[in-house]
Amino acid sequence: MPHPPRGRRAYAAIDLGTNNCRLLIAKPSSDGFIVVDAFSRIVRLGEGLAATGRISDEAIERAISALAICGDKLRRRHVTLARSVATEACRRASNGADFIQRVYRETGIALDIISAQEEARLAVMGCHVLLEPGDGPALIFDIGGGSTELVLVDANCSGVPHIVDWVSAPWGVVSLTESELFDHADPSERAKAYARMRERVADAFAPLARRLPRQPSAVRLLGTSGTVTTLASLHLNLPRYDRQAIDGLIVPSASMRAISSRLATMPLAERQKLPCIGTERADLVVAGCAILESILDIWPAERLGVADRGIREGILRGLMDRDGARM
Repeated sequence: MPHPPRGRRAYAAIDLGTNNCRLLIAKPSSDGFIVVDAFSRIVRLGEGLAATGRISDEAIERAISALAICGDKLRRRHVTLARSVATEACRRASNGADFIQRVYRETGIALDIISAQEEARLAVMGCHVLLEPGDGPALIFDIGGGSTELVLVDANCSGVPHIVDWVSAPWGVVSLTESELFDHADPSERAKAYARMRERVADAFAPLARRLPRQPSAVRLLGTSGTVTTLASLHLNLPRYDRQAIDGLIVPSASMRAISSRLATMPLAERQKLPCIGTERADLVVAGCAILESILDIWPAERLGVADRGIREGILRGLMDRDGARM
């Protein structure tokens, strides 16, 4: 059967991270693309990885179950071109390559383990349109499950901004959470653990921090991750997550710091009761707060742009451009 015309083809992007499995299927449009299907599930692929160096059997089963759903959606939507990527957990795991082969055998999805640099590039491609207008450099960051990418860009030019410098720190919400085992019921232990998290992240960011421009004329900051979208939801006091309200929101950094400090001192059971956090994110959000505050330490922007878009959108734009499908 012949392929449909390029403008009507369906394209897909799968991002298998250390914590989440996400799928986006879209068709080209005059101003980018229109999403026709999406899927997201927390699979915690990197759970226990720091201790064992391997992806656990339980995590593999969770990931394959989610990817099987993605594979069904690709077939039902008649996707003609797709790219599926795996990030930090698969980069670090001794059984990462074996896992990739098993995924292909059982789901038909060919995952590509991408470098941290490619991960940073795709994140910038996917969310840079949400940068506040202005002159001078901007910092775009992606807090993942197993790593955090910081990307300094020159956003004065039109189109995708030029990457000036970048760093990938080996701390994401899963890896940083698992680095600190402490008594969650003890307020003093919670405070000490948060301080240690901040120190770990600051040490990892230090090489880039020393290279960042001093007192830039206009400091702009844009973040893409579950951490920033969750904290932005708390800033708006949303009863449930609303992408339309969050994607593209500009939040005062002081508010994000205040929310981070509050969450870091809160017992786990109280965090679980908060809207937009719940039981799935309650144990990981504090690590995300520590990473976010460490970013604000080295790039003290007054406002933070929030993006509910990133790697998947970057993949889709790349696929459509390569296929000549953008209108």
